[in-house]
Amino acid sequence: MTLEVVTSLSGIHPGQWNRLAGGDPFLRHEFLSALHDTGCASAATGWTPHYLLLRTRGTLVAAMPLYVKDHSYGEYVFDWAWADAYYRHGLNYYPKLICAVPFTPVTGPRVLAEEPRHRERLIAAALELARELEVSSLHCLFPTRDEAQQMAAHGMLLRHGVQFHWINRDYTSFEQFLAGMSHDKRKKIRQERRRVREAGIGFRWLEGAAIGKDDWTFFARCYRQTYREHHSTPYLNLEFFQRIGRAMPENLTLVVAQRDGRPIAASLNLRNDKRLFGRYWGAVEHHSGLHFETCYYQGIEYCIARGIAAFEGGSRGEHKLARGLLPVETVSAHWLAHPRFSAAIEEFLEREAASVTHYVDELNDRRPFKELSRSEFNYIKQ
Repeated sequence: MTLEVVTSLSGIHPGQWNRLAGGDPFLRHEFLSALHDTGCASAATGWTPHYLLLRTRGTLVAAMPLYVKDHSYGEYVFDWAWADAYYRHGLNYYPKLICAVPFTPVTGPRVLAEEPRHRERLIAAALELARELEVSSLHCLFPTRDEAQQMAAHGMLLRHGVQFHWINRDYTSFEQFLAGMSHDKRKKIRQERRRVREAGIGFRWLEGAAIGKDDWTFFARCYRQTYREHHSTPYLNLEFFQRIGRAMPENLTLVVAQRDGRPIAASLNLRNDKRLFGRYWGAVEHHSGLHFETCYYQGIEYCIARGIAAFEGGSRGEHKLARGLLPVETVSAHWLAHPRFSAAIEEFLEREAASVTHYVDELNDRRPFKELSRSEFNYIKQ
């Protein structure tokens, strides 16, 4: 059994890696390789891969996607205040080491291993690597809850956040989904959808290989437009989208909004057998309700039509609650080399966790449904 750190996925057999990744589309060899090879997540953009591998007689049995970072962009677990505190005390917060899927606030395995002992070995090895590299800290973003508990047992601090997910109650239609909501929320959604229809806007679902070159070009234009409107720089490029379109079409669904025969907006979703993940969107025209329809209602319709159990609507966004997406707690794990800063952040995280719990309770008191089933309540608390 040997440990190894590599800076590229090129020497790792895709089949061995994907076996460990399971059905998570964001952890597929093809997805991560596309991020690296197209320059989206590379040393030039501040994401330097340090993938930690565990092999037995040459066979990959466990892995962690690790990156040395010199900034905190594209992470969605915000530690800018921590970096500022280091700076004000004359200390360097960067570089730091993170275990994550770049630009992807989706909970999933972060220590890819089939056996618990291999997972334990890699967590300990990641902490040792952080010490060897003399970075300020190690962070694991959006791990599973079991992984987070294992990391806590190794001395890492846990931080909690909130996302909004839609849950399929075995609906047979969108109207059946609406029927379970309170009157005012049901009325508001119908009004939003009606405005989109009255504007003459229709929708197409393009799946897999049906997403053509022109579709990717238009979607990338929409994606860039969203970042321009927020006075920001997009993380991903057209080459990345085209590459995943070729390499993993079975995991992709593109929703295209059309008006007068022309595309005017699009949202890209990734999926597996159980979940649809809303990821990126943009529009070249602005219409009332277009964002909600393209990003949420079409995704819900798609899940109902395909029998998909849940739709994850992306990071943050309390407005999603009124559209039928319920609050779900997320977790991240953090280790800081500086003992005094570690103690201060631990105290902060305890206060923050209490605030998050209170916030989720408040959100559930305002949930849009007439009643919440036991299975849904357990899903929210998991």
